[in-house]
Amino acid sequence: MERQDAGGTTTLEHPTASDDRTGSAINSKPGFRSRSPQRDHSDDASHERLAQTLGWFSIGLGMAELFAPRTVARLAGLPHDHRWLLGASGLREITMGLGILSERRPAGWMWSRVGGDALDLALLATALSSAQGNRKRTAAAMLAVAGIAAVDCFASRHLSRMVGWTSDDGAVLIKKTIMIDSSPEALYLFWRDFQNLSRFTEHVESVTIYDRHHSHWTVKGPAGYRVEWNAEITDDEPNRKIAWRTTSQADIHHTGSVEFTPSPGGRGTLVRVVMEYNVPAGVLGASIAKLFGSEPGQQVQSDLRRLKQIIEVGEVLKSDGSLHGKGILQQRPAQPAGSHT
Repeated sequence: MERQDAGGTTTLEHPTASDDRTGSAINSKPGFRSRSPQRDHSDDASHERLAQTLGWFSIGLGMAELFAPRTVARLAGLPHDHRWLLGASGLREITMGLGILSERRPAGWMWSRVGGDALDLALLATALSSAQGNRKRTAAAMLAVAGIAAVDCFASRHLSRMVGWTSDDGAVLIKKTIMIDSSPEALYLFWRDFQNLSRFTEHVESVTIYDRHHSHWTVKGPAGYRVEWNAEITDDEPNRKIAWRTTSQADIHHTGSVEFTPSPGGRGTLVRVVMEYNVPAGVLGASIAKLFGSEPGQQVQSDLRRLKQIIEVGEVLKSDGSLHGKGILQQRPAQPAGSHT
């Protein structure tokens, strides 16, 4: 099985992950290591302290860039005309620093530091190729920024694991639950007919069924790209659970499960989707995608809302002012109260 174009955000429209209860069928997939049930809390505390230190570092660096751009430019070997860029960089650093210090486990803000490091390296690389400035100082500044970027990546990866964004092996992890006013039997049958998934997963174009356990997916990726892969069922418990994974040749490996559990008091069914997938940029790619409204967790949440509306109402509801389909602004479906976690 193969895919024609890689796109990190496209995997979500198909449940692709492993629940802690999914079992060895998913955990045995090549490239996915089993997770340790225990965590070293002292190690967690050290990563939190490291994040706080980097937060204060961001604020200090930002203050220097904002209020003494000429001095920073001279130390970094940059031409004087870069002082305005340094001022903007200073505001960015201060904002990220305050964001990091405002949270106990600021995984998102830490990944924003990684993105900022990439911008700083690009700026320094441009200056290094310029005839102006001091190239030796610029090269030294690049080495310093590269070292800081390595520390930022280290802290970001561990914080992402701590807040449940990634599994222990670094794969992006998504867990979403929604309550739907229907029986587990009806929901299982609707989902098990994979051709129904294109009705509520926005990016799915088509699903070709090969047999009871194998299917082929065609998905609309970012910027008009089309992504295709094969999937196989790894666990099928009627009226309770379906689990699946991509075949070994897929460029974007993902596993997934959906469970249908009667809600307390017989008030419908809890539908729980767990997805785990590896993409080239990992959680950083997911974080960047989030800025453009296509982050995996957001997509899965919206898809489950559409499923709820189709099952309960018979169609996906949109507000009268929706610009959906106009190419201007994507309209998410209306969200019934108490529909997700």
